[in-house]
Amino acid sequence: MYAVIRVRGQPDVNVDVRRTMELMNLTRVNHCVIVPENDVTKGMLQKAKDYITWGEIDETTLTDMIRVRGRLSGDIIITDEYLKTNTEFETVGDMAKAMLDGGYKMKDVEGAKAVFRLHPPAKGYKGIKRSYRNGGALGYRGEAINELIARML
Repeated sequence: MYAVIRVRGQPDVNVDVRRTMELMNLTRVNHCVIVPENDVTKGMLQKAKDYITWGEIDETTLTDMIRVRGRLSGDIIITDEYLKTNTEFETVGDMAKAMLDGGYKMKDVEGAKAVFRLHPPAKGYKGIKRSYRNGGALGYRGEAINELIARML
């Protein structure tokens, strides 16, 4: 699974790129979504690579992100008690593990929002006009996405 974060927000984004980001629910800066790793999403990520960053998320980071920034309709925090009564999971960690295995999505939880609204990263982005390989913040960053998400929680 990939964690995808929108880094840049401009009013004059290309129509195709804007539509691609809308399909991934990345409508605002610092929004994060979890997408499966397949050919369709890889193509979408390549199309929007000048506005987003992504990488493979691990279980502990996903668990922390759901606990801290996961929301239900009405801006209610997702808790273990809510998951026990409304899903087959006992804890947030169990749900994160199921999501990483690919059999479960945020939208499968009744009333859950698929988008995580994150804070801007502590100490900022290195640069929002260059790729991660060239010392910036855009594009594929692999396991380093977990470090970025930790700074944004």
